[in-house]
Amino acid sequence: MAGKVAAAPAVALSSGHQMPSVGLGVWRMEKPAIRSLIHSALRIGYRHLDCAADYQNEAEVGDALVEAFQTGLVKREDLFITTKLWNSDHGHVIEACKDSLKKLQVDYLDLYLVHFPVATRHTGVGTTSSALGDDGVLDIDTTISLETTWHAMEELVSMGLVRSIGISNYDIFLTRDCLAYAKIKPAVNQIETHPYFQRDSLVKFCQKHGICVTAHTPLGGSTANTEWFGSVSCLDDPVIKGLAGKYGKTPAQLVLRWGLQRNTVVIPKTSKVEKLQENFEVFDFEISGEDMEKIKAIDRNYRTNQPAKFWGIDLYA
Repeated sequence: MAGKVAAAPAVALSSGHQMPSVGLGVWRMEKPAIRSLIHSALRIGYRHLDCAADYQNEAEVGDALVEAFQTGLVKREDLFITTKLWNSDHGHVIEACKDSLKKLQVDYLDLYLVHFPVATRHTGVGTTSSALGDDGVLDIDTTISLETTWHAMEELVSMGLVRSIGISNYDIFLTRDCLAYAKIKPAVNQIETHPYFQRDSLVKFCQKHGICVTAHTPLGGSTANTEWFGSVSCLDDPVIKGLAGKYGKTPAQLVLRWGLQRNTVVIPKTSKVEKLQENFEVFDFEISGEDMEKIKAIDRNYRTNQPAKFWGIDLYA
């Protein structure tokens, strides 16, 4: 399919706002390529950008957005922009959010997420080092609770800086706790989920309680993650390959469609324009119930995105 296509269907959030069901993740996107990739994505029909302070490219994304607005490619109100609070800024939520807004060059965020459920030693707003101690283990700040962080996130909504707030990488127990202390419940939980790591209980728990699940790493052990984490790719699975052939789609398109049919939002990352187009062409077919069950059967409980490799601590143990 050539040229611009229609924007992705949107899902309703508990905050009353709408989030496009397919977005573009900018993690590990090289700074010199960001402008071209984002503008290409916008021309294709992407209206959802997933950013984070930790990706260290918010400023470049902001420059690309300003140009897109100035040239009439899109309007700010057409976009859904997400970014995330880094671990070392849990005690400085408002300042960190304002720093991201300044870099992105926008007046408000559509969604602001707690990136990980852990507060680490503060290293200065806008810096996102992992704050390892002398022992090589993550330097966790035990004086800041997740409840304190969440109430500061809620304040951002009352200030008009953020339209929706959410969590990321929270398991079922931490999500339950957040629901217990939240005055504004999380609109989203962004988690790793793909055919090799389906996390059905967590997905269903969130959806039962009105929390939209966004799938980061929705393609599982794609090329980028295999290089980064040494992981196995679900795109090479014979079941996935066979079904992709059946539907006349690529394995990536099949996996993204599977994610959409689980009622999750998917935010694939790519640095190739042709993949931007491919990843967006997932609305013109439907996987049968029988084939959804075949994909369900290949779950390996296999996580590919492993911060423990870098931090010396397993947040999910």
